[in-house]
Amino acid sequence: MEYTKYTIKTTVEAEDILSCILADNGIEGIEIADSKPWSKEELDEIFVDEVPLNKDIPEGQALISFYLSEEDDKDTILSGIRAALEDMRARIEVPCGDLSISSSELDDEDYLNSWKKFFHSFDIILNDGRTLSIVPSWEEADHGKDSDILLHIDPGTAFGTGAHETTKLCIIMLSKYLSPGMKVLDLGTGSGILSMAAFKLGASCITATDIDPNSLPAVEDNFTKNDLNDTDFTMLTGNAVTDQGFRADLGNDYDIVVANILPVVLTPLTPVMKEMVRPGGIVIYSGILTEKAPAVRQTLEENSYKVLEEDTLGEWCVIVSVYNG
Repeated sequence: MEYTKYTIKTTVEAEDILSCILADNGIEGIEIADSKPWSKEELDEIFVDEVPLNKDIPEGQALISFYLSEEDDKDTILSGIRAALEDMRARIEVPCGDLSISSSELDDEDYLNSWKKFFHSFDIILNDGRTLSIVPSWEEADHGKDSDILLHIDPGTAFGTGAHETTKLCIIMLSKYLSPGMKVLDLGTGSGILSMAAFKLGASCITATDIDPNSLPAVEDNFTKNDLNDTDFTMLTGNAVTDQGFRADLGNDYDIVVANILPVVLTPLTPVMKEMVRPGGIVIYSGILTEKAPAVRQTLEENSYKVLEEDTLGEWCVIVSVYNG
């Protein structure tokens, strides 16, 4: 299938307004590119492996792009958008730029794979000194040939390449606290990277969860790439924070629970975690900016968890605790 990418030239001030206009005209996903640096508050509300830089865009200008396939009624959609842009130009007081629309054609493969330029092979030095190498499917397989542990991964549409500092921290802590034969719960698995690493480190049984059903095919594909189809692995989609029935389906008595999620989820997750981790079990939390670590630590301590250690990488933190219930 062929896609057409449409790009509207506008200003930083008009980004939010234009985003709403596109949504009102049936556009479900957009790309925003500008040279404005991300604030700490913005970064705290999202979770990405890498924030692309757009230094070639002049200060104050912005490019908002969307995609239409050959199956879409392009003429009708574009007619509605152009009319809305003219109305915006007449009514909005903030600078809007020239609101010109440019287009470019790309095929299905280009549309699905353009993001891959942001993810490359990399190594993680484990707690015992061994090297774990993570290699995407589109790079040369000989990277990591001298590694002790090799993982092949294709993130697909799911988060979790392992390149982010928080994922590295989780894998390092798994290598420290996971003993052969342990039962592991991976909350918010994304592409399955932490579950696969746990199996490579000796886990005997793993249950993984994610709220996004799109993560399931990515996880299945990655397990196949790493010859892990015969492992004792269960993948469930649901919300462990709000759904008591879902927590019951997950079971309990886990030796290790790992959750690489933002504090806004970790905080309400902590009290209900008791239903899943065994007394004396290890809980590994990451996805935490260092400035948010004291609040997460306090929540753990208020819920009968004893913090064993913390570590940082860049601006991110991992907290390891033991449940004393």
